[in-house]
Amino acid sequence: MRMNRRNQLTAANVLNTYDLDQLTRIFRNYGEVENAGRLADLIVKAREETEIRTSDDFYRVITPCIPRMKEKKYLAKVYQALRIEVNGELEVLEDMMQQAMEVLKPGGRLVIITYHSLEDRIVKSAFKKNENPCTCPPDFPVCVCGNVSKGRVVTRKPILPSEEELEYNSRSKSAKLRIFERS
Repeated sequence: MRMNRRNQLTAANVLNTYDLDQLTRIFRNYGEVENAGRLADLIVKAREETEIRTSDDFYRVITPCIPRMKEKKYLAKVYQALRIEVNGELEVLEDMMQQAMEVLKPGGRLVIITYHSLEDRIVKSAFKKNENPCTCPPDFPVCVCGNVSKGRVVTRKPILPSEEELEYNSRSKSAKLRIFERS
């Protein structure tokens, strides 16, 4: 699950050392798993007996939580949550968005494709913040904070894959494309 082998944090570390609240937060926030608390509880109880070392060990532990007829979707959410935590993906995306805005030249466009709602929320928020950075209270008649817009959001709504694209590439189903133009 690590994208950088030099990173010390592994999925096994997360599963065997994080407390109940930390595990619940990860599965709820990063995987949007409905029964995140129950899932975390099973993990904590199972590792009291033996360490969770492999994906097979992990699967055996969480099997009671997996909804019938939704196994693939559920497992995808659980593994997504672990992957995001291990790689610090959302923090990396937030940092990248900030850095990209700083180096984008006037007239340049930043084009981002996101694949899940957590990423899309970060991109959408960063674009809005850079388009309208004013921190003055709404009832102020004139802006006094001095924050200046860095550009404009080109795509008010994300560009989604066409029916033709979906037929050709089913994995594009969740893709959303957003564009920001530097002024």
